[in-house]
Amino acid sequence: MIVQKAEAGALEIHALKQSRITLKLIGTTGFFFNAYSAKAKRSLLIGGGKKTTAEKKELKHDPEEEFRSSVYRLPDGPTLLGFPSPGVKGAMATAALETPGVTKSSVQRLIFLPEEKIKIWGKPYLRCDVVRSADMNRTPDIRTRAFLPRWCAEVDIAYVMPTLNPHAIVSLLSNAGLIVGIGDFRQEKGRGSFGTFSVHGDNMREDGVQDLWDDITAEGRAVQEAALTDPEYADGETAELMAMLDGERAKRAA
Repeated sequence: MIVQKAEAGALEIHALKQSRITLKLIGTTGFFFNAYSAKAKRSLLIGGGKKTTAEKKELKHDPEEEFRSSVYRLPDGPTLLGFPSPGVKGAMATAALETPGVTKSSVQRLIFLPEEKIKIWGKPYLRCDVVRSADMNRTPDIRTRAFLPRWCAEVDIAYVMPTLNPHAIVSLLSNAGLIVGIGDFRQEKGRGSFGTFSVHGDNMREDGVQDLWDDITAEGRAVQEAALTDPEYADGETAELMAMLDGERAKRAA
């Protein structure tokens, strides 16, 4: 008697599902923009080249131009300022290293930020800081960036279900806001503590931050455009440096 083998069961594959959540971020420390300036991009594209005699006589820095070039801009909408969404996703992936139950690689695969840039509310101020260059001698230099003492943002996050759920996304983003941050000189880098934030959903009134959110979001596109056109200084040290620069400009113009 011939015994026939039972047919193997068909492989059943279920399609993954995607869901979305919109969350609000409120800065708990100030925020530094760090976009590449047009001058830096030109140098990367074309190369530096030798300076002419006239160029050698120019001042090393143009803080006002560097300030305006340090921000990311949105073409329309309630804010002029934006921030690249990969920076937020990267912060969440880094936070996964300190979050039990999730891995950095899974966050990179399972989370998507549909917007190219997220909206940033808050008034930018011109700030000059002494920094160390990345060369072997760690040469000191002055860097001028846009600094927002207070800021908030809104981020739209898509994620794969059922591996992740809204609670997991909020927890992961909250951890990113606490131990990583976004922008320049952020918490993740060790020496800086900027760019940290708290995360909120629809319960902002219960969290006691609705008034703060309303106050910061009043500093939208019109306020930001005016601040970039006619900058105010972020602190006394910046004001002193700019006063010295203005004195040198006046001397050279005489």
